[in-house]
Amino acid sequence: MKRIPENELMNDTAQAQAYAEADFSEPHDAFVAHFSARFPDFSNGEVLDLGCGPADVTLRFARAFPKTHITGIDGAQAMLNIALSDVQSQGLTQQITLRKCTLPDKNLLKHGYDALISNSLLHHLSEPVVMWQTIGQCAKSGAAIFVMDLLRPMSVENAKELVEKYAADASPILQKDFYNSLLAAYSTEEIQQQLQHTGLDCLTIKVVSDRHWIAWGIKRK
Repeated sequence: MKRIPENELMNDTAQAQAYAEADFSEPHDAFVAHFSARFPDFSNGEVLDLGCGPADVTLRFARAFPKTHITGIDGAQAMLNIALSDVQSQGLTQQITLRKCTLPDKNLLKHGYDALISNSLLHHLSEPVVMWQTIGQCAKSGAAIFVMDLLRPMSVENAKELVEKYAADASPILQKDFYNSLLAAYSTEEIQQQLQHTGLDCLTIKVVSDRHWIAWGIKRK
């Protein structure tokens, strides 16, 4: 199935609220578990979270790695408003810094990061190499790189089946967004091409569920 792009920013307040209120505990816990399994020696340092959204993954990562400092960035103010509220309510303002920015952003290059993480950003981007280039430029030598995102289904019918399977009880707004995101997701072949184009072909790609893939590796010198 050919990719059908969606809006890059989720800046509508109702849309952001529907996303924040959805139960993503299973995939978001899996995100942290996959990272931990692939980087067992990682425990501290500066982390950059690209496309943090309402910061649910950011918060879970912070609790799993309390010795880190995480900078979460997103281009949607509606998402960041929710994220800031949750970071404050959970008492993690010293560990998590939130910033509004869109890629590319030269300010991100001012210092390197010990880990680069991203969840469900890539499928929003019409120019996906921007994310991979940012990762390559911001990661220190030896940094842990971990990305998780949606996998494009084989057909529209498959996309509708996934929405019914995982979002049947969700709001109509979230169901629509999930469906559009599935159609906008990239295939593993497309992702491999993106990695080769940006010099990150050191990363390993693996499909880990019926709707998710992960890519991980260590930044070369």
